[in-house]
Formats: sequence, structure tokens, C-alpha cells
Amino acid sequence: MSQDIFLHHYPSSPFAEKIRAIMGYKQLAWKSVFQPMVMPKPDMQALTGGYRRIPILQIGNQIICDTMLICDVLEHLSPEKTLYPAGLKGAARTVAQWADSMLFPVAMAYNFQPAGAAHVFKDQPPENLKAFGADRQAMRGGAPRMNPADAAATYKSYLRRISSMLDGKSFLLGDKPSVADFAVYHPLWFTRKIVPPIASVLDATPAVLAWMDAIAAFEQGEPSKSNTTESIAACAINTPASSLFGHENTFQDEHGIPLGSDVTITAESFGLEPSAGQLVAATRTRYTLRRVDERAGEVFVHFPRIGFILKKVEPS
Repeated sequence: MSQDIFLHHYPSSPFAEKIRAIMGYKQLAWKSVFQPMVMPKPDMQALTGGYRRIPILQIGNQIICDTMLICDVLEHLSPEKTLYPAGLKGAARTVAQWADSMLFPVAMAYNFQPAGAAHVFKDQPPENLKAFGADRQAMRGGAPRMNPADAAATYKSYLRRISSMLDGKSFLLGDKPSVADFAVYHPLWFTRKIVPPIASVLDATPAVLAWMDAIAAFEQGEPSKSNTTESIAACAINTPASSLFGHENTFQDEHGIPLGSDVTITAESFGLEPSAGQLVAATRTRYTLRRVDERAGEVFVHFPRIGFILKKVEPS
């Protein structure tokens, strides 16, 4: 790639740690752009048109949302150390989806029990914790977070299952890491590194701790500091959308919405802000919106099909 890879993130984001670790595994150079932990996020949303979840990946004026799709793009750009080993691609994706949708909310409910939340915000004014709680409740659409006691019991069960998966293996699916490892790793990383006062939950599974050490050893690639001013300016570089996804551009119509239509794309759960634009791709794996922002110019925003809802904007 001749163009810079920007990762929009913040240091304690577990999903961002998933991508930082993958870029370390693939030894990629990237530019670090910090975004706020809570809304508002005007610079990020100038790129996405509404989507607010961290992280997003940016290459020129191409914006990739959701770590599932970010992993696919990084694999296309740097296939040598594959995230999808031969014969295990389906299993790797399935375990990764379980980790993102089931393990993550349980782990974070455990991590943000009172002792964990107090540690995360120990050096900040009380109103910051209150604002964070309100922001995450809004992201959940008002749904309550799992009770900490129930989360602890479920988390321990999940950790035992992960440990069992490691029996006789260096990584979850074999002797080399896959996308499954990085997806399972990131909520456990938050427990170990961000809320150490309650990280003793990991001690009962020493095989998991040793596996975490192996993932952490990949470090974080070659990041350099950047900022939103530089990243928004980089949108002037026109990168054809197809360059990020190989030849996977065949239109697959499941909704009766033709290309060129004005649409919105919204996450099914957690972070329900819609992104609006013109539908320019709907393949078997992704949607792509074209939109124009007064600061960022012409932007192409990519979403995975799985986990997102496509709707046509009807004329008013």
C-alpha cells in the first residue's frame, strides 16, 4: 500500500486493541488518531456520516467500519501472516463472531463492576464516570448491562472453555494465530491491563494467561502519531473502493434496493447512529456508501453485511 493506514481509536478501547494486535502480528505501519471515548465525535463522524463505534480504519477516503470488516481489509493488504488459516477459515470466523457478540458483553459487564469502573476513572472527576455510563447506556439503546454477579459466573465459564480450546495447542485453532485468537483476546486484555484490581478472575486458567502473553508479544506494529486534521485532509486522496477488497464486488441484492439509491446503514445493536449516503456496493460480505462531507469531501464508507441493517430512504 502506498497510502497511509489511519486507525481512529483510543488507548483503552478493547476492540481497538484487537486491531492493534493484528497490525503487530502483520508488522504493519499505521498512523494513530485518537478519538473521544464518548460522544460527541464530530471529526470521526465527518468521515463516517454518523457511525460512532471505535475503531475505524481509514485509507485515503476509504472508511472501514466494524472490526470484522477491518480484519478482512488488513488480510487483503497483508496476506502473508493469514488470519484465516487453510481449512479453518469458517471456524476462525465463527469463534471470532462469538467472541465479539457473546464474550465481549459478558467480559465488559464484569470489567465495569463498581471496583473496575472506579479504577478506570480513578484519576478523573466523578462526572466523567457518569458521562461514560450515560453514553454506553445510549449505545445499548437503553438496555441494561448484565448484573456483575451473573457476568462473573458466565465469564468464568467462558474462560474455562477458552482454556479447554488451548489443550495441546499454542493458539485456539492450532499452532498459529487466527482471527479467532485476536477476537477472544481483546476483552480479556481489558481485564488484565485496564482493570488489574479485578483481574484475578484469570488466575484459574493459567493456559489462558500464557496464550495472552503470546498474543501480547506481537506488540502493535509500527504506529506513528497523527491527528484528525491530517486524517480528514487525507480524504482528498481518491482510492478506488475495489482496491481494499480484491475482486469481491459482485452486486448481491437481498433487499430490492438498487445501487445508486439513497440509504441508511445502522448497526443491529450497540451504537445505533445511522450513516446515510448513496449505496454504491452491496456484495456478499459488505455494503459501501458514497457520501460528501463539507470537510472530508467525497468519502466511501464500508460496513459488513453481518450485524448491520440496510434501509432505503424514501422521498419525503
